[in-house]
Amino acid sequence: MNSTMNEEPDALAVVNQLRDLAADPLNRRAIVQDQGCLPGLILFLDHPNPPVVHSALLALRYLAECRANREKMKSELGMMLSLQTVIQKTTTPGETKLLASEVYDILQSSNMSDMDGVNEMNSCRRKAQFFLGSTNKRAKTVVLHIDGLDDSSRRNLCEEALLKIKGVISFTFQMAVQRCVVRIRSDLKAEALATAIASTKVMKAQQVVKSESGEEVLVPFQDTPVEVEQNIDLPDYLPEDESPTKEQDKAVSRVGSHPEGAASWLSTAANFLSRSFYW
Repeated sequence: MNSTMNEEPDALAVVNQLRDLAADPLNRRAIVQDQGCLPGLILFLDHPNPPVVHSALLALRYLAECRANREKMKSELGMMLSLQTVIQKTTTPGETKLLASEVYDILQSSNMSDMDGVNEMNSCRRKAQFFLGSTNKRAKTVVLHIDGLDDSSRRNLCEEALLKIKGVISFTFQMAVQRCVVRIRSDLKAEALATAIASTKVMKAQQVVKSESGEEVLVPFQDTPVEVEQNIDLPDYLPEDESPTKEQDKAVSRVGSHPEGAASWLSTAANFLSRSFYW
């Protein structure tokens, strides 16, 4: 029992790092081409720790955003079967099922969508915002500009606030521009996100929308807080002992700013995965 408890934080730390690397479009091809990372993520889908499964699905969702990755991902041994298992498990949380369904649908329709245009092969390099254009009508994407989101401690506060909201599927931070891209259930109001962020007392959110001319505009939320339905039995996605401030800083700087560091870390992750096929 002790060995399992010791190994789970390691698995969670590794899958969270892979998720952060996959959030950067410039890393997505390298992760899928790596011999160990994709099989490892598939194995994580069967992990007994629910946050590990959810984080692995987030990584796969990012990777599937790159059209050039989809065929290889779909044909990877165990991928589609493992996704089906997550979807069909009665113990799988609702948000995790929704995320698994999105990945499955994208990969399942990869042949048809890939024929739409060869230019989309480079979409993973062009897209800086994630989870846009999803085919899943049960979820939507909200882009927030967060005043006060200027260091890793504030990021942690924001993470804690968002994780408490029932209906939040995933989120990605873009620290350099003080933004957070949040994937939520279609029945959840964006105002709930603003209320949760305002509850930190040190940050305030505005919604980023595109005007008719295609320019981005910041739209403030009403000051009146809305009632937020909270998650019960919140999973510990980022345990304190696994995510000190220094490590968070590394994760933030690693995504998108040091490709050579990402390649080096991918090698480390692959080594871990090859040693950890069974938990």
